[in-house]
Amino acid sequence: MRQRGTICWFTKVARALAPLGLALLSGTIVYTLANYRTATVMGDSMRPTYPQGDRLLVERIDASEIRRGDVLLIEAPEHYQGRPMLRRVIGTGGDHVAGEGNRVTVNGKPVNEPYVMDDEENLMVSPYDVKVPDGRLFLLGDHRANANDSRFHLGERSGSVAASGVRGRVPEGSAAPTVLMTLGSLGTLLTLAGIGGYAVSRRAGKSLPPGAPWSMA
Repeated sequence: MRQRGTICWFTKVARALAPLGLALLSGTIVYTLANYRTATVMGDSMRPTYPQGDRLLVERIDASEIRRGDVLLIEAPEHYQGRPMLRRVIGTGGDHVAGEGNRVTVNGKPVNEPYVMDDEENLMVSPYDVKVPDGRLFLLGDHRANANDSRFHLGERSGSVAASGVRGRVPEGSAAPTVLMTLGSLGTLLTLAGIGGYAVSRRAGKSLPPGAPWSMA
């Protein structure tokens, strides 16, 4: 009797784990697809923060959520030939951005940029002093010596690009991707445990002596 009771309990647990795991896994997948996309870094303009070949999870956002310092995946056909590019937001609409060499100020205040890798100045870049138009962004790459960014397009609306071209933001320091991966993994484990447990209980039930009372209900 104890064996039958154990098998019956094990079967009920397995039946509960499988749908719970599937619900958790499918919910995580749906949420991730709705709120994130993936991107591969194709150049070295954002080194050392994001080197070429890195696979990134990019959070979908709208223009109202953009902040200075964000790293964005953005489309700007007038600057980047229609390809989505990774760039860091230095100034937003209304900001006064000035720079000389690798030194940048926004609204008269120096910008602390520990992510910038260049010790040498790019001699092809002249000093600049611009005001960012409303609804647009002034963007720079972290690898200032090798980045096609707003500094090279100052004659086109102060080098800015439209905020409407933003396709997402790299969630730097965010716990969200880790949480999503954890939930997805947990859902997968619960599903497999439920299916495996059900299979084991079925096999154990069939191994009981003939005529022994047994019910899968």
